[in-house]
Amino acid sequence: MKSIEVKNLKKQFKTAEAVKGINFSINQSETLALLGPNGCGKTTTIGMLLGLITPTSGNIFINGQELNYKDHQFLNIMNFASPYVELPKKLTVLENLKVYGRMYLIKNFKEKIDQLIEDLNLKTFLNKRTGELSSGQKNRVSLAKSLINDPKILLLDEPTASLDPDTGDYVRSYLEKYKKENDISILLASHNMDEVTRLSDDVLMMKEGQIIDHGKAKDLIDKHGRKNLEQVFLKLVRQKNEY
Repeated sequence: MKSIEVKNLKKQFKTAEAVKGINFSINQSETLALLGPNGCGKTTTIGMLLGLITPTSGNIFINGQELNYKDHQFLNIMNFASPYVELPKKLTVLENLKVYGRMYLIKNFKEKIDQLIEDLNLKTFLNKRTGELSSGQKNRVSLAKSLINDPKILLLDEPTASLDPDTGDYVRSYLEKYKKENDISILLASHNMDEVTRLSDDVLMMKEGQIIDHGKAKDLIDKHGRKNLEQVFLKLVRQKNEY
């Protein structure tokens, strides 16, 4: 079963066409990575999947049902994390988790928050204001917020951006463990090629609003005759447009 299916999705911003008729799907319990240079349309695509941006044309289906932008009916089974979307800075970490827990009408409210605090090691800065946290701490809080409703579909926009190697590995290890223990489909937008190779089941390459290649990381490496996914990425984004 497909958790997400995107058909001929387009988004025009005044004179700029950010997304140009893309098609893709994510199977249940799989991780799809979305790769591309800055400005290629990754974040716009995620915004449309979340219902925050209305497409110019095209269709999005969640679990086989078309997304209704006037009444987003899938918020209870979806969530997202991004270092570029700040949580309320003046609230403490604990206050933020309580606010989002109530927004999603979480059952066993206290137990869920306690579990996330333990799993993501938030205890030492739980009572600090979110605006005072380091980048690594903010990312862990954002990830906790994204999992508070036990989503079936998780959208991650560069979840380890600006993190030191140790914290980045911690987040990736946690995501691997969480996916093994839960029935969840993930869309991962990232510039970290090792992260994509490690976490993804399939990879989409985007450039200038279009999908220019797709496949498993290993298959893309073999197809393009490169040593790793980073070299594939550089080849594709630097070559002249052939689409």
